[in-house]
Amino acid sequence: MYKIMTPGPTMVPENVRIARSLECTNPDLDASFVEFYKETCELISELLQTKNETLILSGEGILGLEAACASLTEHGDKVLVLDNGIYGAGFADFVTMYGGEADVLTFDYENEIDIAKLEEYLKESHDYKYATLVHCDTPSGMLNDIGSICKSLKNYGILTVVDSVSAMFGEVVKVDEFQIDLLCGGSQKAVSAPPGLTFVVVSEDAKQAMRNRKTRIASFYANLMTFEGYYEKKWFPYTMPISDIYGLRAAFDNIKEDKDIYARHARIAKATRETIIRAGLKLHQNSGFSNTVTVFDIPEGVTADQILTAMKEDYNIMLAGSFDAFAGKVIRIGHMGYNAQVENMVDVFHGLDGVFQKLGVSLNTSLEDSFKQLILNS
Repeated sequence: MYKIMTPGPTMVPENVRIARSLECTNPDLDASFVEFYKETCELISELLQTKNETLILSGEGILGLEAACASLTEHGDKVLVLDNGIYGAGFADFVTMYGGEADVLTFDYENEIDIAKLEEYLKESHDYKYATLVHCDTPSGMLNDIGSICKSLKNYGILTVVDSVSAMFGEVVKVDEFQIDLLCGGSQKAVSAPPGLTFVVVSEDAKQAMRNRKTRIASFYANLMTFEGYYEKKWFPYTMPISDIYGLRAAFDNIKEDKDIYARHARIAKATRETIIRAGLKLHQNSGFSNTVTVFDIPEGVTADQILTAMKEDYNIMLAGSFDAFAGKVIRIGHMGYNAQVENMVDVFHGLDGVFQKLGVSLNTSLEDSFKQLILNS
């Protein structure tokens, strides 16, 4: 097995794997599972500092993004799509798929969303039902200030839909304070559970917008309203993946007990970025650096495939390239969740030292030595 140091899916702790192997009840009929599900949802809300309801859906993180758009969008609705990355732009597909009109406001892909530019835009154009944005756009590692952005949008009564699949629990998310109406997360990133589940945190404003629709939601599986009243009825809209949810609960119990989680992510991310710079490699972004993933440009004379293959074959470590506009241009190191341990990053940099030497890439200094020194002094 490889050491999976990608920006999701991540490595999974043993207690999460064990939880997924527990004996199952019938989640359709056993009221005790309804209680377990609700308690798990309430734990997620607590960790995200909100009184809003959380729903766990059976499907990878993309399901949450589609469900948000499916549940809010009616034919002709105007939606503002904030785009400074591949996933940011991708929201437009979901909006138009369900009959909405997507206005895509594009920003520089090497910098975080310019809030001053956004506010200038909103002064003239703010007739939108909702707006979409991405917290951490993992293909480039771009982090956006969702707190400031959502507050600007809510000043104009615009509902806010945030994809924080790759950021939450590596970056602080305060749903109520940030004024997020619909927050989407996933099991396989910093939560450190296997892929297969998404969770969506829904505000009362968002629920009211769904209830006030003039037309039916054009989906069943991506319809958040199918869960309305599930607890009172003790009835789920479809059979819940009980083993996956057992594992997810163990992962969130781990997060609750991890008092150093945000400081550790920040410390490791900062040391990782500085290590890359000291060695003479180039970080891909100019700003918007995430505590969950570091992205650097491919040095001249080598390819992404050469680096990734040598890391797997020689050091048994899996890193990630990227795709779409970033295909073949960058390497991505995931230091999120269970991956965010000093010893894991030491192994990564030890491997990269060897790979770059093998490929004839000269570095200013040893990556491993620099990282150890920076962490020691942090």
